[in-house]
Amino acid sequence: MNRIKSQACSAQRSLECAAADGLQSYKFFKGGVGHRPQLSSRLEGQNRESRTIHARATEYLPDLPDLSESQRAVRGAISKICTRFPDEYWLFTTAIARHGWLGICMPAAYGGSELGLAEAVTMVQTVAESGGGFSATSSIHMNIFGLAPVVKFGVEKQKRRFLPPLIEGKNKDHVDKRSCFAATEPNTGLDTLKLQSTATKTPNGQAYVLRGSKTWTSTAQQASKILILARTTSLSDVEKPSSHGLSLFYTPLDRAAVSIADIPKMGRAAVDSNALHFDGWRGAGSKHILHDMNAERILLADEAVGLGFAALRRASRYAGERVVFGRAVGANQGVQHPLAASWVELEAARMFDEGCQTGEYANAVKWAVVAHCGMGYAKEYHVERYLREVLVPRIAPVSREMCLNYIGERVLGLPKSY
Repeated sequence: MNRIKSQACSAQRSLECAAADGLQSYKFFKGGVGHRPQLSSRLEGQNRESRTIHARATEYLPDLPDLSESQRAVRGAISKICTRFPDEYWLFTTAIARHGWLGICMPAAYGGSELGLAEAVTMVQTVAESGGGFSATSSIHMNIFGLAPVVKFGVEKQKRRFLPPLIEGKNKDHVDKRSCFAATEPNTGLDTLKLQSTATKTPNGQAYVLRGSKTWTSTAQQASKILILARTTSLSDVEKPSSHGLSLFYTPLDRAAVSIADIPKMGRAAVDSNALHFDGWRGAGSKHILHDMNAERILLADEAVGLGFAALRRASRYAGERVVFGRAVGANQGVQHPLAASWVELEAARMFDEGCQTGEYANAVKWAVVAHCGMGYAKEYHVERYLREVLVPRIAPVSREMCLNYIGERVLGLPKSY
């Protein structure tokens, strides 16, 4: 219990320390590829209210004056952690856990910071914007939002058993604690309500036996626990396709009963994606899922915006420094205007906080590659990685077309279109 209190106090101290110096900003200094920026106090002594542009696009994780006090504190603290990692080396889950940020949305009683979704959004956007992109944010997704159903619907015994290890990133033996989330299936894709994996109660009613398959399950190669969605009521016994009949299980990932195969993919190589097959796998579960998936969608939208800003930062710096035909390539409107338009779109998305609808983050990354000319195709400048990663939020966890389908049907009152 003392350890839990200590962890909660540590997270609170991190937030208090961040509040003390959160007014500082970070500026990208020249130093070659792979060098992280140094701390800068650009805003010190300036009047915020008189500013019309909060930062240049070339600045590294600038201060954002429109954030709330707690959001700015989070951004400052996370920025300090991110500056320690070069672009070529993003292995920072341990550092995030050590500073108490894996439990940003979790109750303080179990070691969390007990902040809200707005602060979590600020956290992941800052991580992506720092240059970590989706490779970095994907490594901490599960710890941030994965056990939201346990927080909301779990009994006290479940909370004390499941939450502290996930928040600390370690189990009781101080071994790395990773969890993964399995919902998508190879035969149903986005049609989650028709998934086919089943969970059947054992004769004594003490456990379930799971059978089926999952795909695109992240971090399963290292995970010791899994949050998995399965059908406990046959689809034929459900009146209409809905979440009724689906149950959520948080259980040890039994590698003797589950086949785990890595999926080779074009990007986000730092985080493994897997196909799972299982038959006769025993677990225990409950019946809550949407509370978890909604948070994931919100976080990914803002991570995409952060990645767009990271790409724009690199492109602006390169376009201002690269000289061809006697002048900087950024002096050409064919390079300058698309980058300027990308900045406008990203700022609009950041302020509106709904960046996943129009694809402005993808435009920023695309033009970042173009601004680097031939070197945009080289790994040295990292924008080619951003281009590969930016495809992720276009298709996962749900496509933007499905978002618009929902709005058309539920908000505009139009007939179902799919």
